[in-house]
Amino acid sequence: MLKKATALLLVCAGMGTWMGCGTTSSRYLFAAVPNANDIVIYREDPNSGVLTQLAGSPVAAGQSVHALALHPSGKFLYAANSFDNNISLYTVSSTGGLTEVTRTPVGTSPTLMVMDSGGSFLYVANSGSFDISVFSIDSSSGLLTAVPQANDAAAAPIGLSAMNIALAPSGSMLYVTGQPGTLGFVEAFPISAGVLSQPVAGSPFVTGNRPFGLAIDSSGTFLYTANTQDGTLSEFTINADGSLTALSGSPVGETFTSPVSLLIDKSGKYLYVANQGSTNVAAYTIGSDGTLTLLTNSPFATSSGPSLLATDSGGKYIFVGSQTTAAIGSFSLDSSTGTLTSVATYNVAAGTPTSIVITQ
Repeated sequence: MLKKATALLLVCAGMGTWMGCGTTSSRYLFAAVPNANDIVIYREDPNSGVLTQLAGSPVAAGQSVHALALHPSGKFLYAANSFDNNISLYTVSSTGGLTEVTRTPVGTSPTLMVMDSGGSFLYVANSGSFDISVFSIDSSSGLLTAVPQANDAAAAPIGLSAMNIALAPSGSMLYVTGQPGTLGFVEAFPISAGVLSQPVAGSPFVTGNRPFGLAIDSSGTFLYTANTQDGTLSEFTINADGSLTALSGSPVGETFTSPVSLLIDKSGKYLYVANQGSTNVAAYTIGSDGTLTLLTNSPFATSSGPSLLATDSGGKYIFVGSQTTAAIGSFSLDSSTGTLTSVATYNVAAGTPTSIVITQ
C-alpha cells in the first residue's frame, strides 16, 4: 500500500516580510533522510534564505530513501528508495505538500538520480547492480516509462558502483564517477533519446582518489571532481565529442580534508567545495580557462561534517547538509565576491540528509 501524505499546511506566524502563505513567491526545500525513511519539507523565504519546516513534515518515504529529483515544473518529486529498489513519484501541491502516487521498480540499490533540464528523462544509478536505469517522464502526470537500453536491456551496464552522476547541459552526455580499483575516474556516455551508447573514446578519464564530488559548468565547458581520499580537485575541459582533457596541473591539492561535494553557483563564477573533514565550505573562482583559485576569505565555517550542497533558483542562497550534526545550514551568497554568510542552521530531527532539492 502506498504511503499517502495529506496536504501540508504552512505555519504562517512571523512571516511579516513574506508575500503570504501559498503564494507564487514561495519556494520549498525537500531533504531525503534515509535512516528515518523520511522526506523533510521546508518553506524557503526567497528574500532572506530562512527555512520554516512545514506542519506535517517529515513525510514517510520508502526504505532508505537516498536521492531526490524535482521536475522543472515543480509538480513532481521523485525519490530513490535504495532498500526497496524502486522510485517513488510524489505530486507537489502549491503549498509544498507531497502525495505519493506510485512506485516504479529499478535495479539494485538506487542511490543517485539526475534529470535533464527539460524534464523529459530521469537517469537512476543503481549502486548494487552496477547499471543505469532510464525513464521517460509524462509531463502531465509525472509517470515514468522505462526506456530500453542497447540490445533491449532493462538498464545500461556501467561496470562499477557509481559515486556520482551528472548530465551535460545539452543532455547529450552522462558522466559517471567511480573507483572500482586503485584509481578514481570519470566515464562519459553519449545519450540519444535516453539511450546510453558505449563510452566515448579515451574513457574512462583518471581523477584523484574517491571522486565523490562532481560538477559541470552551465556552458558545458568544464568538469570538476572532488576527490575525497586524497583531498584534491580534478579539473577537465569538455571537448566537442564529450571526452575530457585534464587541465595542466590537475588535480590540484586542497589544504582541507575530505572534499565530498561540489556546487557551481548560478553566475558560473564560483565553485564551492564541501570539505567534510575540515568542517567548512571552500570557495574558488573559475578562470576563463577553467582553472581554480581559492578566494582569499575562504573557507566558510559550517556545522560538523558538511556533505552536500544545493542552491535555490535565484542563486542568492546556498544550503549545506551536514552529516555529523544532522543539520541544514543556510548561507547567503554575495555574487560580486563569492562570499558566504551564515543565515541560520536548522537541526534535522529525523536524521542526516543525503539529498536536497528546491522548487523554482
